[in-house]
Amino acid sequence: MVTVKNIVISDVLEYNGVSVLTYKIEYPEFVSELYQMSLVVINKYYKTKALEFENYCKTELYNTIITIYKTQLEQGIQIPNFEALLEYKITYLSLCIISLYSDRYEFVGGSHGLTTRDSQTWNLQKSDIIQLNELVGCPPDYKMYILKAIKDKIEQDKTNYFEDYEKLIKEKFNENNFYCTLKGLVIYFQIYEIAPYAGGISEFLILYSDCMSDPKTTCFI
Repeated sequence: MVTVKNIVISDVLEYNGVSVLTYKIEYPEFVSELYQMSLVVINKYYKTKALEFENYCKTELYNTIITIYKTQLEQGIQIPNFEALLEYKITYLSLCIISLYSDRYEFVGGSHGLTTRDSQTWNLQKSDIIQLNELVGCPPDYKMYILKAIKDKIEQDKTNYFEDYEKLIKEKFNENNFYCTLKGLVIYFQIYEIAPYAGGISEFLILYSDCMSDPKTTCFI
Protein backbone atom coordinates (compact mmCIF):
# COMPACT_ATOMS: atom_id res chain seq x y z
CA MET A 1 0.00 0.00 0.00
CA VAL A 2 1.23 3.47 -0.93
CA THR A 3 0.39 6.44 1.29
CA VAL A 4 0.84 10.12 0.55
CA LYS A 5 2.16 12.97 2.65
CA ASN A 6 1.34 16.49 1.48
CA ILE A 7 4.31 18.87 1.65
CA VAL A 8 3.63 22.62 1.64
CA ILE A 9 6.02 25.50 0.96
CA SER A 10 4.70 29.04 1.21
CA ASP A 11 5.94 32.58 1.66
CA VAL A 12 5.08 36.22 1.16
CA LEU A 13 7.69 38.30 -0.68
CA GLU A 14 8.01 42.01 0.00
CA TYR A 15 9.36 45.07 -1.78
CA ASN A 16 10.12 48.20 0.25
CA GLY A 17 8.15 46.76 3.14
CA VAL A 18 5.08 46.03 1.01
CA SER A 19 3.83 42.49 0.35
CA VAL A 20 3.90 42.02 -3.42
CA LEU A 21 3.84 38.26 -4.04
CA THR A 22 2.29 35.35 -2.19
CA TYR A 23 3.21 31.86 -3.28
CA LYS A 24 2.10 28.44 -2.11
CA ILE A 25 3.53 25.18 -3.37
CA GLU A 26 2.18 21.73 -2.60
CA TYR A 27 3.79 18.48 -3.65
CA PRO A 28 3.40 14.80 -2.72
CA GLU A 29 5.75 12.55 -0.84
CA PHE A 30 4.91 8.87 -1.30
CA VAL A 31 5.63 6.20 1.32
CA SER A 32 5.44 2.41 1.04
CA GLU A 33 7.27 -0.68 2.22
CA LEU A 34 7.10 -1.79 -1.40
CA TYR A 35 8.67 0.01 -4.37
CA GLN A 36 11.08 1.93 -2.14
CA MET A 37 13.68 2.51 -4.85
CA SER A 38 11.01 3.76 -7.27
CA LEU A 39 9.54 6.08 -4.67
CA VAL A 40 12.96 7.62 -4.01
CA VAL A 41 13.07 8.57 -7.70
CA ILE A 42 9.47 9.81 -7.78
CA ASN A 43 9.73 11.80 -4.55
CA LYS A 44 12.91 13.45 -5.78
CA TYR A 45 11.13 14.32 -9.05
CA TYR A 46 8.31 16.21 -7.32
CA LYS A 47 10.52 17.82 -4.69
CA THR A 48 12.87 19.11 -7.39
CA LYS A 49 9.92 20.41 -9.38
CA ALA A 50 8.60 22.23 -6.29
CA LEU A 51 11.96 23.79 -5.43
CA GLU A 52 12.47 24.91 -9.03
CA PHE A 53 9.11 26.67 -8.94
CA GLU A 54 9.96 28.28 -5.61
CA ASN A 55 13.23 29.57 -7.07
CA TYR A 56 11.31 30.89 -10.09
CA CYS A 57 8.92 32.73 -7.76
CA LYS A 58 11.79 34.29 -5.81
CA THR A 59 13.75 35.40 -8.87
CA GLU A 60 12.20 35.70 -12.33
CA LEU A 61 8.57 36.11 -11.27
CA TYR A 62 9.47 38.43 -8.39
CA ASN A 63 11.51 40.68 -10.70
CA THR A 64 8.65 40.79 -13.21
CA ILE A 65 6.20 41.75 -10.49
CA ILE A 66 8.49 44.49 -9.14
CA THR A 67 8.57 46.06 -12.61
CA ILE A 68 4.77 45.91 -12.83
CA TYR A 69 4.44 47.20 -9.27
CA LYS A 70 6.65 50.23 -9.92
CA THR A 71 4.80 51.11 -13.12
CA GLN A 72 1.38 50.86 -11.50
CA LEU A 73 2.56 52.83 -8.48
CA GLU A 74 3.77 55.67 -10.74
CA GLN A 75 0.47 55.67 -12.63
CA GLY A 76 -1.61 55.61 -9.47
CA ILE A 77 -3.17 52.28 -10.36
CA GLN A 78 -4.42 50.09 -7.53
CA ILE A 79 -1.91 47.32 -6.85
CA PRO A 80 -3.47 43.83 -7.05
CA ASN A 81 -2.50 40.86 -4.91
CA PHE A 82 0.03 38.99 -7.04
CA GLU A 83 -0.08 35.26 -6.50
CA ALA A 84 1.56 32.00 -7.58
CA LEU A 85 0.33 28.49 -6.79
CA LEU A 86 1.49 24.98 -7.54
CA GLU A 87 -1.05 22.30 -6.60
CA TYR A 88 -1.51 18.65 -7.47
CA LYS A 89 -4.27 16.05 -7.55
CA ILE A 90 -3.76 12.30 -7.40
CA THR A 91 -6.23 10.70 -9.80
CA TYR A 92 -5.17 7.04 -9.66
CA LEU A 93 -3.44 5.16 -6.86
CA SER A 94 -3.78 1.39 -7.17
CA LEU A 95 -1.48 -1.63 -7.37
CA CYS A 96 1.76 -0.38 -8.94
CA ILE A 97 0.27 2.76 -10.53
CA ILE A 98 0.33 6.40 -9.48
CA SER A 99 -1.25 9.00 -11.75
CA LEU A 100 -1.53 12.70 -10.94
CA TYR A 101 -1.56 16.15 -12.43
CA SER A 102 -0.09 19.45 -11.24
CA ASP A 103 -1.64 22.85 -11.89
CA ARG A 104 0.60 25.90 -11.91
CA TYR A 105 -1.23 29.20 -11.48
CA GLU A 106 0.16 32.71 -11.79
CA PHE A 107 -1.60 36.04 -11.39
CA VAL A 108 0.46 39.09 -12.33
CA GLY A 109 -2.34 41.54 -12.95
CA GLY A 110 -4.95 41.91 -15.63
CA SER A 111 -8.43 40.45 -15.62
CA HIS A 112 -7.39 36.96 -14.57
CA GLY A 113 -4.50 34.63 -13.89
CA LEU A 114 -3.34 31.70 -15.98
CA THR A 115 -3.14 28.01 -15.12
CA THR A 116 -0.95 25.47 -16.91
CA ARG A 117 -1.06 21.74 -16.25
CA ASP A 118 1.32 18.82 -16.53
CA SER A 119 0.85 15.20 -15.52
CA GLN A 120 2.58 11.87 -15.02
CA THR A 121 1.45 8.26 -14.73
CA TRP A 122 4.04 6.07 -13.01
CA ASN A 123 4.58 2.33 -13.00
CA LEU A 124 6.29 1.69 -9.66
CA GLN A 125 7.51 -1.77 -10.62
CA LYS A 126 9.40 -0.33 -13.57
CA SER A 127 10.27 2.96 -11.88
CA ASP A 128 9.23 4.73 -15.05
CA ILE A 129 6.57 7.02 -16.53
CA ILE A 130 3.96 5.25 -18.66
CA GLN A 131 3.63 6.65 -22.18
CA LEU A 132 0.26 7.16 -23.84
CA ASN A 133 0.97 4.72 -26.65
CA GLU A 134 1.43 1.97 -24.05
CA LEU A 135 -2.23 2.28 -23.10
CA VAL A 136 -3.89 2.67 -26.50
CA GLY A 137 -4.03 -0.49 -28.58
CA CYS A 138 -6.38 0.13 -31.50
CA PRO A 139 -5.02 0.26 -35.05
CA PRO A 140 -4.15 1.91 -37.28
CA ASP A 141 -2.80 4.73 -35.15
CA TYR A 142 -3.38 5.54 -31.48
CA LYS A 143 -3.48 9.28 -32.13
CA MET A 144 -6.24 8.87 -34.70
CA TYR A 145 -8.27 6.84 -32.21
CA ILE A 146 -7.90 9.49 -29.50
CA LEU A 147 -8.54 12.47 -31.78
CA LYS A 148 -11.71 10.86 -33.12
CA ALA A 149 -12.93 10.22 -29.56
CA ILE A 150 -12.27 13.88 -28.66
CA LYS A 151 -13.94 15.16 -31.83
CA ASP A 152 -17.03 13.05 -31.15
CA LYS A 153 -17.30 14.47 -27.62
CA ILE A 154 -16.90 18.08 -28.78
CA GLU A 155 -19.58 17.64 -31.43
CA GLN A 156 -22.10 16.84 -28.71
CA ASP A 157 -21.86 20.53 -27.73
CA LYS A 158 -19.66 22.76 -29.91
CA THR A 159 -20.63 26.01 -28.19
CA ASN A 160 -17.81 25.84 -25.63
CA TYR A 161 -15.02 25.55 -28.22
CA PHE A 162 -13.42 27.63 -30.96
CA GLU A 163 -15.00 27.18 -34.39
CA ASP A 164 -11.89 25.55 -35.86
CA TYR A 165 -11.73 22.98 -33.04
CA GLU A 166 -11.14 20.09 -35.44
CA LYS A 167 -7.94 21.71 -36.72
CA LEU A 168 -6.87 22.83 -33.24
CA ILE A 169 -7.20 19.45 -31.52
CA LYS A 170 -4.78 18.04 -34.12
CA GLU A 171 -2.33 20.94 -33.80
CA LYS A 172 -2.42 21.21 -30.00
CA PHE A 173 -2.62 17.52 -29.14
CA ASN A 174 0.24 16.63 -26.79
CA GLU A 175 0.77 12.96 -26.01
CA ASN A 176 2.13 13.89 -22.57
CA ASN A 177 -1.07 15.69 -21.59
CA PHE A 178 -3.04 12.88 -20.02
CA TYR A 179 -3.73 11.28 -16.67
CA CYS A 180 -5.56 8.16 -15.55
CA THR A 181 -8.63 7.71 -13.37
CA LEU A 182 -10.41 4.58 -12.20
CA LYS A 183 -12.96 5.01 -15.02
CA GLY A 184 -10.72 5.91 -17.90
CA LEU A 185 -7.98 8.05 -19.32
CA VAL A 186 -8.32 11.85 -19.49
CA ILE A 187 -6.78 13.83 -22.34
CA TYR A 188 -6.53 17.56 -21.69
CA PHE A 189 -5.69 20.76 -23.54
CA GLN A 190 -4.27 23.90 -21.95
CA ILE A 191 -6.32 27.07 -21.52
CA TYR A 192 -6.85 28.91 -24.83
CA GLU A 193 -5.66 25.97 -26.96
CA ILE A 194 -9.06 24.82 -28.22
CA ALA A 195 -11.51 26.94 -26.20
CA PRO A 196 -11.88 30.44 -24.69
CA TYR A 197 -10.53 31.22 -21.22
CA ALA A 198 -13.93 30.68 -19.62
CA GLY A 199 -13.76 27.04 -20.69
CA GLY A 200 -10.69 26.48 -18.53
CA ILE A 201 -8.53 23.44 -19.18
CA SER A 202 -10.46 21.25 -21.64
CA GLU A 203 -10.69 17.63 -20.47
CA PHE A 204 -11.93 14.55 -22.30
CA LEU A 205 -12.55 11.27 -20.50
CA ILE A 206 -12.05 8.18 -22.67
CA LEU A 207 -13.36 5.09 -20.90
CA TYR A 208 -11.24 1.97 -20.62
CA SER A 209 -12.12 -0.55 -23.31
CA ASP A 210 -10.54 -3.08 -25.65
CA CYS A 211 -8.74 -0.11 -27.22
CA MET A 212 -7.91 1.83 -24.05
CA SER A 213 -6.14 -0.15 -21.33
CA ASP A 214 -6.35 0.47 -17.60
CA PRO A 215 -2.74 1.26 -16.52
CA LYS A 216 -2.84 -1.50 -13.89
CA THR A 217 -2.57 -3.98 -16.77
CA THR A 218 1.08 -2.92 -17.02
CA CYS A 219 1.71 -4.24 -13.48
CA PHE A 220 3.22 -7.66 -12.86
CA ILE A 221 0.51 -9.07 -10.61
